[in-house]
Amino acid sequence: MEKTWRWFGRKDKITLPMLRQIGVEGIVTALHDVPNGEVWTIQAIEDLKNYIQSFGLRWSVVESLPVCEAIKYAGAERDALIENYKESLANLGKAGVRTVCYNFMPVIDWIRTDLYYPWADGTSSLYFDKIRFAYFDMKILCREDSQSDYTQEEIDLVDELDKVITDKEKENLVDTIIVKTQGFVNGNIKEGDINPVAIFKRLLKLYDGIDRDQLRENMRYFLSAIMPVCDEYGINMCVHPDDPPFQVLGLPRIVTNEEDIQWFLDAVDNIHNGLTFCAGSLSAGEHNDTRTLAEKFAKRTHFVHLRSTEAMAGGNFIESSHLEGRGHLIELIRIFEKNNPGLPMRVDHGRMMLGDEDKGYNAGYSFHGRMFALAQVDGMMAVVNDELKMETITNFITKETYERTIQHSR
Repeated sequence: MEKTWRWFGRKDKITLPMLRQIGVEGIVTALHDVPNGEVWTIQAIEDLKNYIQSFGLRWSVVESLPVCEAIKYAGAERDALIENYKESLANLGKAGVRTVCYNFMPVIDWIRTDLYYPWADGTSSLYFDKIRFAYFDMKILCREDSQSDYTQEEIDLVDELDKVITDKEKENLVDTIIVKTQGFVNGNIKEGDINPVAIFKRLLKLYDGIDRDQLRENMRYFLSAIMPVCDEYGINMCVHPDDPPFQVLGLPRIVTNEEDIQWFLDAVDNIHNGLTFCAGSLSAGEHNDTRTLAEKFAKRTHFVHLRSTEAMAGGNFIESSHLEGRGHLIELIRIFEKNNPGLPMRVDHGRMMLGDEDKGYNAGYSFHGRMFALAQVDGMMAVVNDELKMETITNFITKETYERTIQHSR
């Protein structure tokens, strides 16, 4: 597998020379300065590609070319935005950048309630606390009918939390859920926005009346429209699973499990319509077994995120060590290297450690924590490659022995 790293452009505090030193081979990035919906020009693409190559690296994956909300909810400007998207894809293809990771999650990307959940060793991880998320939903957003999404026991726990939660904790929930995890990647809300809760409520309102079936149809419409461009330029589109992989905030989520993945692959049955296999997102749902999903969808996977989560009581989950948790990363590496070798992969959501907390890194994108994770994954990859070499040698010897036995018997 190709060792890649998500890099946020020239303003990223983690530089390309730093990445060369730790063994990174390919870069995962985007034109972060271009507003959502505008065309990525060939000049801007080639400028960034050449800059990356000047450090001995290559632009392996676009993450992401954002799909605007109006495409997802089928707004009046949908077709015009899709035309811009097609033009951007064509320009990427002309420049030789041919893997595009995107998501089709309405309004909100990945969700956590704590960016610095402490471990006993002094490091910290991203964490999802279902009751605190329910508190945000019911008590801060005050979303209509929100209580219907939770059990009575969960509602009672939210009421108990309401008695003791501080104003600072409420502010941190808002900042974590709808600002810190969203705004640095062409999100709908960014640092410094006044009253992000009001902005968020307006965005949620856009999806009134949009259920899973309608969102699926909107995804099918989008993919059908762009596939001719993907065919012409050999561009692989790979959708990122919903994170977490279950319904939230009354919004439909349509890439959460095996049935969902099979649906969108069948809906537009084209090799260029594929999956970003995010082991972390998928393993956060106890209904998913990453090994089973990898076996089934390896051939339609174009990009892999190797991270792992640990499901906890009450619907909570935490980013675990890359060697542990429900991701089963070494098994995934075995599966992908056997069935679709050479895929670009990146480690993801590394721990905060060794002073990462003070460097101003984007949430989930520490340097030392991801470097440590990359070393762990690199070791797993080396083990798997040795296994495959031994398997090849063994198969060759077995075949030679068998053929000689047959010849001798004759």
